[in-house]
Amino acid sequence: MTWLKIFDRVSLREFAQVDAVFVAAVVSILALGMVMVSSASISISETIHGQPYFFMVRQGLYLAIGLVFGWVLLSLPTHQLQKWGILMMGLSLILLILVLMPGIGKSVNGSRRWINLVVFNLQASEVAKVCMVVYVSGYLVRRADRVREGWVGFVLPLCLCSIFLLFLLFEPDFGASVVLLGTVMVLLFLGGAPLYQFLLLMVGAVSMLGVVAISESYRLKRLMNFIDPWADPFNEGYQLSQALIAYGRGEWFGLGLGNSVQKLSYLPEAHTDFVFSIWVEETGMFGGLLLICLFALMVARAFKIGRQAMTLSRPFAAYMCFGFSILILAQVIINIGVNTGFLPTKGLTLPLISYGGSSLIITLGSLFVVARVDIENRRAEKGDGSGESMKMKESTK
Repeated sequence: MTWLKIFDRVSLREFAQVDAVFVAAVVSILALGMVMVSSASISISETIHGQPYFFMVRQGLYLAIGLVFGWVLLSLPTHQLQKWGILMMGLSLILLILVLMPGIGKSVNGSRRWINLVVFNLQASEVAKVCMVVYVSGYLVRRADRVREGWVGFVLPLCLCSIFLLFLLFEPDFGASVVLLGTVMVLLFLGGAPLYQFLLLMVGAVSMLGVVAISESYRLKRLMNFIDPWADPFNEGYQLSQALIAYGRGEWFGLGLGNSVQKLSYLPEAHTDFVFSIWVEETGMFGGLLLICLFALMVARAFKIGRQAMTLSRPFAAYMCFGFSILILAQVIINIGVNTGFLPTKGLTLPLISYGGSSLIITLGSLFVVARVDIENRRAEKGDGSGESMKMKESTK
């Protein structure tokens, strides 16, 4: 009974009042994601499983799980997430440790990043990124003065973040490390950290990641192939060169949905990391710009919800919205940058579009939390959220 009391029932009427543009953008991206997973995975699905729509059905299952998980989070008041921030961080750290253990962690293509949960493979880094945002958001509320006035308050969460980065690099997952560190640093800056501290640590972080990037031979090869993939188009530069061919085929208006040639076993990971290349091949440059605009619209509205929460003196909810928006934005920029050859190859999926259970479920969960913040904002504006606001303020003392 005690556990049931922590949930706050959200009516369909309240959910219907959530920012319509935000919801429309999310639904549109999800719909395009299902279409693209169906199209991009046909060849590999037929080859591996003997049926063309295996991955589409699995993605539909992940979407259903994500919606259920998201609705649970929608019923969870944000002040409960604030209370559980440290616990969530600890659990995500345990997952990062477990994924490295033989017999528990699942290795794919030389990386040990997943824990087999039968229904889907849980990617520990996806959980860690979201839990870190929740923890840092709470930290910025509890230690606001320390963050704004001294080095200790600024460096402490970064030291904690470095422990997460260490385990991520053991997997290895360099892309998730970049996203996690960048998100934490931007959140600290938004929390009021002085500009000079932010810039100094930015230089230090970039230098550190640069050293890590060239410390392993395979990462160095990726950097060289990124500079000139056509120097070795049939070996190390094969994936990027095939992605660029997909862009060339797509031209302005694309070949039409389902008519991609590169997905027919030419472009590796066509339904996961390189799904954007297939999307542009089938819909052209205009289709690519449309998808980018939908992501920009979704992130912008999430930022707006966060800014409104800050105006209503709900800083924890605001920082969560900012953090989740930054996470999604960073992954979109890196994934599209990799697909187009502007960034070195990294194993990051395109949120809500690429095939994958962990990414879809966790990202949907974070977006439902943003919707929860919007509902609480509306309650506060109507005077219905005074009790919840008082609970939040008491928990920060």
